Amino acid sequence: MSRQNYIFTSESVSEGHPDKLCDRISDAVLDAFLAEEPEARVACETFATTNRVVIGGEVGLSDQAKLAEYMDRIPDIARACIKDIGYEQDKFHHATCEITNLLHEQSAHIAQGVNSNSDKDEGAGDQGIMFGYATDETDALMPAPIQFSHAILRRLAEVRKSGVEPLLRPDAKSQLSVRYENGVPMGVAQIVLSTQHADESQTSAVIREIVEPYIREVLPDGWITDATEWWVNPTGTFVIGGPDGDAGLTGRKIIVDTYGGAAPHGGGAFSGKDPTKVDRSAAYAARYLAKNIVASGMAKRATIQLSYAIGVSKPLSIYVDTHGTGEIEAAAIEAAIPKVMDLTPRGIRTHLSLNRPIYARTAAYGHFGREPDADGGFSWERTDLAEALKKAV
Repeated sequence: MSRQNYIFTSESVSEGHPDKLCDRISDAVLDAFLAEEPEARVACETFATTNRVVIGGEVGLSDQAKLAEYMDRIPDIARACIKDIGYEQDKFHHATCEITNLLHEQSAHIAQGVNSNSDKDEGAGDQGIMFGYATDETDALMPAPIQFSHAILRRLAEVRKSGVEPLLRPDAKSQLSVRYENGVPMGVAQIVLSTQHADESQTSAVIREIVEPYIREVLPDGWITDATEWWVNPTGTFVIGGPDGDAGLTGRKIIVDTYGGAAPHGGGAFSGKDPTKVDRSAAYAARYLAKNIVASGMAKRATIQLSYAIGVSKPLSIYVDTHGTGEIEAAAIEAAIPKVMDLTPRGIRTHLSLNRPIYARTAAYGHFGREPDADGGFSWERTDLAEALKKAV
């Protein structure tokens, strides 16, 4: 039997964290290409450091003239991201940092595996394993530690960008150690928050006075007690932040992006990749399936693993684990999944409407546990497959 009483910790990082800034730029580039052509191919990586951003990778459009035109737009796209996040530091400013664009056309050898294969169906863009997870411990069917770590930073970003808290700056990290009793999250044992701030005269105590009301606001009632330990800017001064303080790179926060370590991860990052890349689209599909399994009442927790080979359209394997909470045998759920959803790369994209410019918004505060948007963003968070799954088992 799994442990029922324990403390589990997850962290999040803000949109101004150097790695998240890079994820945002990569996904904004992706959105720009998908807005021009829904079948665009994009694998965009971004690197950021003091006064410099370097963008590289592979892109493809059917119209070569349009491809050249969009290449010229890349620096403006990056500057708009940096400005929206809020960087106007002497050594990292949206208007003055140097931006180098090294994007080039997609490899023909990769394209041949994606565009066609022996049965004339579109193949996966790479081999790999992808995981999805859901749990009933929060309304969003997400693990509580990562869900509320994200919520803290989203709230601090809101009050920073609205001007309510002008002394906060973009770079920040949160971490929650959540206490579980009988398998249910009941409170917070430790809260860690490090946030960039305006000047060196602001002590850790001053920063805590600013952030504590917002942290209390987003956490459930009763979760913070006299026994909760607070660690706010524990090293002291944090004025130099963002890429000027620490270099950033696309795809380095894969656990922050997913389940905070509460579930397995296949290893592939999401940001900057168009949805023919199963690293992204199949991970979204696996979350969608896991969430619908839990939403249907068939289990309280569910982990899904999918596996693919480059150039092969259908998944090589489907694995379900309900962690001893299932009302239905896992094998029966595995058999039901292909009956209700086409898990080929094109089938996933069609079912979840992924060929849209919906990705820049995913770059910070988690790809999962978000509300589906009216324009199709976060479509993998819908629970519209629950009844079909129940009928198919």
